[in-house]
Amino acid sequence: MNKEQMQQMRQAPGFIGALDQSGGSTPKALKAYGIEPDAYASEEEMFDLIHQMRTRMITSPAFATGKIIGVILFERTMRGQIEGMHTADYLWEKRHIVPFLKVDKGLEEEANGVQLMKPFPGLGKLCDEAVNFHVFGTKMRSVIKQANEQGIRDIVEQQFQWGKEILAHGLMPILEPEVDIHCPDKAKAEEILKRELLAQLDKMTEPVMLKITIPTVENYYKEVIEHPMMLRVVALSGGYSREHANDLLSRNHGIIASFSRALVEGLSAQQSDADFNAMLEASINGVYKASIT
Repeated sequence: MNKEQMQQMRQAPGFIGALDQSGGSTPKALKAYGIEPDAYASEEEMFDLIHQMRTRMITSPAFATGKIIGVILFERTMRGQIEGMHTADYLWEKRHIVPFLKVDKGLEEEANGVQLMKPFPGLGKLCDEAVNFHVFGTKMRSVIKQANEQGIRDIVEQQFQWGKEILAHGLMPILEPEVDIHCPDKAKAEEILKRELLAQLDKMTEPVMLKITIPTVENYYKEVIEHPMMLRVVALSGGYSREHANDLLSRNHGIIASFSRALVEGLSAQQSDADFNAMLEASINGVYKASIT
């Protein structure tokens, strides 16, 4: 792994932007950006439009302030180009932002109160491709919907199993066992999750990263954050508005943001470049402030 990128992810102030909307979530992301489904006639056109949105964000002066220290990319974005450079190279060389790649292929149907990641035999091949594109790390998401002991144990075991394979390819995994913000006993689910995370971390010989839902009890993941095998803990916005997510995050010390919807909230394809850049800068400043508490 790139040592400078490793050091940046370990301790630099700032946050990670999540620009990894996939096929299922892209129409919703485009609609929020002001592009209706009738604006594209094929999946190819849809992905071209989302790449234009991401390119507009990444090339904005607001992205060059040093407050964003990493960005999670979708596969097509990794393979695409920005101003004649592959996206990961542009991010690092032009913006000094560490590139990550979303590697999961979606979720299984709910069982034992959770949704595991779908099996993905091609994970190793995708990791090799990511290395060739100069990506630093990966991210994969599964979802906890109930405070079910067996389900949460299965989720954590799967996340660490994938994480070990990713580490073996020379990439830094961000494990993401998301607790649904609508989980009826969210605090209990987080209690089980923390116990299982610490048990798995105790077995690790190489550090990993973790992306979590902002906990119900403030600073609940302190032991996880301070574990020697935890490089950094980041938080998803989980469907909260940016203002609410920032408020919750600011109360949890040692966790930085990795927001998707909350980061792009208020941005529109119809905005002038000046208005777009001003809105993005205000968003970045707010998320950054909440991330450095």
